Order: sequence, then C-alpha cells, then structure tokens
Amino acid sequence: MKTWMVAGNWKMHNTIAESIALARAIKDGLSPLISGDVVVAPPFTALCAVYEALKGSRIQLAAQNMHDEDKGAYTGEISPAMLTDVGCAYVILGHSERRKYFGETDERVNRKVKKALAAGLKPVVCVGETDEERSRGVTQAVVNRQVLGALTGVDRVDDLVIAYEPVWAIGTGKVATCAQAEEVHAFIRELLRGLYGDIAKNIRILYGGSVTQDNIAELAAMDDIDGALVGGASLKADAFLGIIRKMP
Repeated sequence: MKTWMVAGNWKMHNTIAESIALARAIKDGLSPLISGDVVVAPPFTALCAVYEALKGSRIQLAAQNMHDEDKGAYTGEISPAMLTDVGCAYVILGHSERRKYFGETDERVNRKVKKALAAGLKPVVCVGETDEERSRGVTQAVVNRQVLGALTGVDRVDDLVIAYEPVWAIGTGKVATCAQAEEVHAFIRELLRGLYGDIAKNIRILYGGSVTQDNIAELAAMDDIDGALVGGASLKADAFLGIIRKMP
C-alpha cells in the first residue's frame, strides 16, 4: 500500500557540522509513530556523516544528483555505486535547477533513472513548468514531455517517485493552489496509468514548491498528492518536523 513521503532537499547549504546538527535535530524530534517515509538530501560532502548521524532512525538518505555512468574520467561527478556506498536509498533526478543551470535534458534524466534503478537507488524524478510556460497554457504538454522522456524504457516502477515542482513556485513563496497542484498530479497519474496500468496508483507523486507547515495539510488532502519535496523549510528542523506532523 502507498504511504506518504516527505523529502528535504538541502541543496547547496550546510557544512558537515551543520548537516550533522540538522540531521540529529530532525531525528530527535521525529515521532516513532509516523506512518510515512522521511528522507533528507544533504550536499555530497555531508552524505557519509549524515548517514552515521541518522543510524537507528527511520529517516532515509538521498543524494541530490548523480552521473549516468558507473565510473570513468568525469571530473567532479558522483556515480550510483558511490551513493549506495555511503548509504543513500534515494536520489533526486531532473530537478529544475539541474535542467536550468546545467543543461540537463529529458534524455539525460532518463539515463540517470535507469542507472539509479540498476544500482538499487530509488529515483525521485522532478518535473514542472516555468511561469512563462504556465502563462502560455502548455503546462500539461511540458509535464507530459518530461514524464514520458524520463521514463522511456523504464519498467521497474515499484521504487519510482515523481515530484511535481512548478518552477515558478520554487523558492519564490508562491504556491500552486490545491486545485492547480491536484490537476497536474491527476494528469501525471493518468500518464503513469497509461504506461504501467493499475500499478500506477502505487507510484508516489510529491508536490514541491514553497511547501511549509502552513500549507502542507491542505495539499496532502488532495487525492493524488502523496507528500512533499521540501526545499527551504527543510533547512530548519522545527519547520521540517512541522510539515511531517501535519501529514495524514
């Protein structure tokens, strides 16, 4: 049965010491009675230390990106095996900041998804439209291209997570209304159903974009929203825990 998920993307924030402190604060404040999955994605430099800090808890570790080759002369890159070696269970792929600043394409994301699954990592595949694309009325076309592009030839979906993050809502304080978010989530669910049949109902679809403890309960009450990918609010333990506590 599908369970909710809240993942914190720390992006390019926190030294190792700061990451350990944040991880411990989240661990200490997390109720053992929660029914869903909690994931944190520190920067690469802190993955090993955070994994050690989280031992004995239900919190799982994610990386923010990875390369699509197992090894080689790719200076500055990180392979899937390197991530599993430090304890990662998840990896975030195709985030809009990777697409915007580093030129990642749907095809590249697709290669990464396949490599992640082959390595035993659970990919969190990010999709979403820009403000300009929404204003032109092409949100569904953009999301359709990104979802189908990322999942071409992917048949292992038991470990797959999709995160819908409208680019115009990331770090801006703007949040899609519940109706806007649910409309796109339901559209993604139908795309997944077309690809994978009835099993699509078990694929978790997260919402991301200025998620806080003030708006998460209403968002999570929507039929096709299965949790959240949290950015800024995940950098403070109280704010992140407040989001988790409001999950159904």
